[in-house]
Amino acid sequence: MKIPSPRPPRRARLEIIPLIDIMFFLLASFMLVSVTLHRNHCLPLNLQSATTAKSEDNTSMMVISVDKSGQVFVDRTLTTLERLREQLKQRHQSNPNLTISIAGDRETPHGQIITVLDLARSAGVQKITFNVHSTAP
Repeated sequence: MKIPSPRPPRRARLEIIPLIDIMFFLLASFMLVSVTLHRNHCLPLNLQSATTAKSEDNTSMMVISVDKSGQVFVDRTLTTLERLREQLKQRHQSNPNLTISIAGDRETPHGQIITVLDLARSAGVQKITFNVHSTAP
């Protein structure tokens, strides 16, 4: 025998407000994690300023940094000019559209930057950019 309930039967329903809260929390978490995962390829240098600088984001870019004492770094790893020549040739052979980004400290000797530029050109690299600090409004 079925005993009737004094309350009318209710349909089960899905509460959406807690789901929205969880989605916003996950979105914020992923955004914060993605900011911390950003790889900084360049050394902390005192870059020259330029008003016409444009920002490029290319993940297949090879970053070459030259500090004020003239030491050369490839993707934050200290290297010699001979090793740099080999790395440039290998990376250019594996990717003919390789882009090189050269970052030189404001006090870096001009000749050292030209040497790195010449090595990149002799390896066959045609896409070369220079890192500068943008002062454009």
